[in-house]
Amino acid sequence: MNASVAPRSVESLFRDARRRLADVGIETADLDTSLLLEHATGLTVLDRITDANRIVLPDAIERFETSVERRLRREPVHRIIGEREFYGLPMKLNPSTLVPRPDTETLVDLVLPFVTDTAARNGTCRILDLGTGTGAIALALLSCVPQAVAVGADVSREALEAADANAAACGLADRFETVWSDWFEAITGSFDLIVSNPPYIPSADIAELDTDVRDHDPLPALDGGHDGLSAYRLLASQAGSFLTESGALGVEIGHDQKLPVTNLFRSSGFRQTGERKDYSGHDRTLFFVK
Repeated sequence: MNASVAPRSVESLFRDARRRLADVGIETADLDTSLLLEHATGLTVLDRITDANRIVLPDAIERFETSVERRLRREPVHRIIGEREFYGLPMKLNPSTLVPRPDTETLVDLVLPFVTDTAARNGTCRILDLGTGTGAIALALLSCVPQAVAVGADVSREALEAADANAAACGLADRFETVWSDWFEAITGSFDLIVSNPPYIPSADIAELDTDVRDHDPLPALDGGHDGLSAYRLLASQAGSFLTESGALGVEIGHDQKLPVTNLFRSSGFRQTGERKDYSGHDRTLFFVK
């Protein structure tokens, strides 16, 4: 215990940190402070409300203050915590993974009926998650469909380490394997479903992103080439060779990319049969069949 740090009440810690975050323009100061406080002290929002005068000891205060200082420097709160929940599953992060976003859950929602139906019909559904990162999309699908199996591919070995660890932590390692691959380069076999949240931000727009994203998310997972469509061209031209005859493909897209992405897949023999908007009402995911 650090005797130089005086014990304080949980409410005073919360109020002070929230003010400091708000003062530098962090719009989610209230939520961020709550998350960081719970991570550092184990005290939930309910604990703080029902026992505002509870004393926090110096060691926990130091952990909390360190995390607040990191947030003041615009490090994303979930990177500070080291994980984020996705589709009800805890996803550990590392510097080579994107932070799974709630909007990406719409991709799981979009393809889940296909996975369920395919598994019921064939006894299984074989899924390929390209650019798997934390493994979030594939693992969410596996958690919902016990007969499904998945391969998570990524060009980053560090990302694959996170995906493997998350699969183990979620009890899904027996149905999930990882492959180090630059897109389809090291992929073999055929799949009922290919899913991907590829990089789709135009290269010139990277500099304009929020500091939280630009300075902390891995660039290869963001940069979609000069027009943001490089990954979709590759997927459209090569995915068909790795799909079963009745296979399908689901992708996340940028909010203004529905038409050009749809046209790319149509020109490669795919038919768009489904789509989902994100929680802000923007076009976010597309579903194609061969």
